[in-house]
Amino acid sequence: MKSHVVFRYVFLLLAAIAFIFPLYWMLTGSFKSQVSIWAIPPEWFPSKFRLFNYKHIFSTTPAPLWMFNSVFTSLVTVIFIVIFSAMAGYAYAKKKFPGNTVLFFVVIATMMMPTQVTLVPLYILCRELGLIDSYLGVILPAIAFPFGVFIVRQFAKSIPDEIVESARIDGAGEILLFVRIILPLLLPALGALSIFAFMHTWNDYLWQLIILQSKEKLTLPLGISTITYSENNVNYGYAMAGASLAAVPMIVFFLLLQRSFIKGITLGSVKG
Repeated sequence: MKSHVVFRYVFLLLAAIAFIFPLYWMLTGSFKSQVSIWAIPPEWFPSKFRLFNYKHIFSTTPAPLWMFNSVFTSLVTVIFIVIFSAMAGYAYAKKKFPGNTVLFFVVIATMMMPTQVTLVPLYILCRELGLIDSYLGVILPAIAFPFGVFIVRQFAKSIPDEIVESARIDGAGEILLFVRIILPLLLPALGALSIFAFMHTWNDYLWQLIILQSKEKLTLPLGISTITYSENNVNYGYAMAGASLAAVPMIVFFLLLQRSFIKGITLGSVKG
């Protein structure tokens, strides 16, 4: 084996260890006491697995309800994002209408806008619509996902125009063409988009902190923070246990759509 190949594999191995180590430290730390977490020298592997942190979370908080709130809002948001991004991305890629290029650049420009700029007007709008402290208050603002339109549009441009024209010649209408022809071809891109959208909604801590008020409506990351932080200190055992619980759905969701994610990212970068 050539030396540069060996170096490449060694580098990738070290990079993988560096990326995986924070996850390993979080998972093992969730089974440690506060003293063990701050032990010097570090306790690289728990000498004794303690379930105290998990027991405290489930006995003092409605953690299962928070988990349901996070999963429900994230999945519903993903469904709407996938539907609207697929329609908009296909239209920008294959339809010609006045101002389509300008409108697409406007969509892209919104990706450069800091989230903090829209918080106040978005909160006022949700308040006027009666969406404060509700599932809809979390879901509806997240549906506007310009990155999803961009991903689908770039992928849809790689679909040959001949396929669309052949379907039209065979008498397929716009709805039938989109549902039966375009959507199956967009599945790899939509799989990648689903992962991005799920992670974005799940980790949208700032907006959830602003829009949600009652304890029963909190999402899991938001709920865990209420028991992690106190006036004088931070309980890192609770934080690591809560973060471990919050990471499970994201990991499972990614593993389910891993093949679509890889294919969507790869093919979507070929032509744009």
